[in-house]
Amino acid sequence: MAAKKAEQALVEQWRDILALHARTQCELDRALGQHGLCASDFEVLDVLAEGAAADGSCAWRVQEIADRVHLSQSALSRLIARLEKCGLVDRALCPEDRRGVRVALTDKGRALHGEVRPVQRAVLTRMLAGG
Repeated sequence: MAAKKAEQALVEQWRDILALHARTQCELDRALGQHGLCASDFEVLDVLAEGAAADGSCAWRVQEIADRVHLSQSALSRLIARLEKCGLVDRALCPEDRRGVRVALTDKGRALHGEVRPVQRAVLTRMLAGG
């Protein structure tokens, strides 16, 4: 009986995590949508901006981004194409591996990220930190 209760507690905890994720994702999409972005768009811009700030590199390989934003390669490729069409990122072949693609923020992408970052962080604070 105790094992069954422990198992049920784990299932309930998992469902609570899923519900919090869903509510937070919806809130992010609503808030970021006012700036023409969805939560996944912002995550890519944020990863690119953080990478540039951390080590000065101006571009990330698509696979490196995929590992950070938890999207499939094909979904990420479509998202990056959309961001590129909007002028927020640039794509180029990797000089060291012509099969790979590197992605970097444009000036427009950097500016939009800077404008929207406080909005995203405020949603995270409200939804996850109880603020």
